Amino acid sequence: MPQESWKEQDNEPILDPLGSLLSEWTDPEAEEEEFRSDFFRGVEGRRKKAAFVLMSIWAVVAFLHLVSWGIWAIIGFSVLLAFQTLRLIIAKPEAEPEALTEAELNNAPSVSLLVAAKNEQAVIQNLVTQLCSLDYPVNKLDIWIIDDSSTDKTPAILDKLATQYEQLNVIHRPSGASGGKSGALNEVLPLTKGDIIGVFDADALIPQDLLRRVSPLFQQERMGAVQVRKAIANADVNFWTKGQSVEMALDAYFQQQRIVTGGLGELRGNGQFVSRQALNSCGGWNEQTITDDLDLTIRLHLDNWKIGVLVNTPVEEEGVTTAIALWHQRNRWAEGGYQRYLDYWRFIISEPLGLNKKVDLVSFLLMQYILPTAAIPDIVMAIARHHLPMLTPLTGVALSLSGFGMYKGLSRLQTPEKLSMAQFFNYLGQSLRGTLYMVHWLVIMPCVTARMAIRPKRLKWVKTVHAGTIEEDLEFERG
Repeated sequence: MPQESWKEQDNEPILDPLGSLLSEWTDPEAEEEEFRSDFFRGVEGRRKKAAFVLMSIWAVVAFLHLVSWGIWAIIGFSVLLAFQTLRLIIAKPEAEPEALTEAELNNAPSVSLLVAAKNEQAVIQNLVTQLCSLDYPVNKLDIWIIDDSSTDKTPAILDKLATQYEQLNVIHRPSGASGGKSGALNEVLPLTKGDIIGVFDADALIPQDLLRRVSPLFQQERMGAVQVRKAIANADVNFWTKGQSVEMALDAYFQQQRIVTGGLGELRGNGQFVSRQALNSCGGWNEQTITDDLDLTIRLHLDNWKIGVLVNTPVEEEGVTTAIALWHQRNRWAEGGYQRYLDYWRFIISEPLGLNKKVDLVSFLLMQYILPTAAIPDIVMAIARHHLPMLTPLTGVALSLSGFGMYKGLSRLQTPEKLSMAQFFNYLGQSLRGTLYMVHWLVIMPCVTARMAIRPKRLKWVKTVHAGTIEEDLEFERG
């Protein structure tokens, strides 16, 4: 990804969200105009919003500790979350459609595959070979590799490969090109031909029949995007990679269960496919976010598109191998996840997402983002008042769902219907280790929330090398 930076401008005029929404409700054309406006892709007041969220969490937790009925409120919320958890775990996911047959390939949709690559000399040739060997009609497939100002041998390797593969197109971005990965993807999008746009990372390992399995999912009404399950290629290296492997199984389980209960499917970057119609409707990739996939997820749902998941044909990628690399990577994921709620909260409230999607969104927002942050004031108040943390029931529900999801995710992906005793204990052990690994989120989330609220920043993309060296990540420079 290119090096770039921007500062959040907290001196911009403060908008009046309520007044704006009230005026729009009386004018449908104005509402549509606002929905497509730059604000829908903007970063207005992120730091102020983050500070407000942080102060609100601390204030609410302190208040609940000080009132006599606080514990009953927590128990009530825990019961509601438990009901939503029960809905998730008893739902049966839909069977995936069969792969396209040879005869069906004649009418298959055209596909464009995009990869933004910077200094990827160690893996880029393997990726191009895989992409150009996919089992899909050559006349329905075009491949675009965007060399994002690489300073190693990546440009030379790509130029040589372009002479070998007819469907391969190489674009070289100049030094200083803006927009990060989103900018690279937006730049090449008008040149592509596909009805479906696929995006991969440079370290991806791609099954040969992937496109034949992805395409049928887009036949469903309002299917705007499909995320392929991600798996860790180097899972056996150490504790961190084993933990990431279980985490990916958990994510696949949650994706399936959330979708089948009418909740939100989510994009995960590597191995994501988006219909051109949906992508154009949402305005392309947002160049002012650090997690383009999570940002696009929200905009697709707000625009009434569905996101599906393909579980049985995974795309593999490298897992980070050190604690410090994991820390930086997950800080980026956490901050990008927060940004989408801060950017689009007005639309999440006002747009007709539907009850199931809003309940799902609130439930996972609570478990993934709010509870870890609220744990800090909860512990402080518990120590000050000499009693147990009040959020224990909510935390217990969230941790129980996570542990159960790890076990179900592993067993669903890797075994036949009947488990042997050895398999049961194997998956149970992996789930316990995965639960210990997931503790890092309990540290990252409050740190990210506080950092976003307090410290102004500019983001500098730092590209390093895949395939066993350092990992790609973000370096945060503080002003």
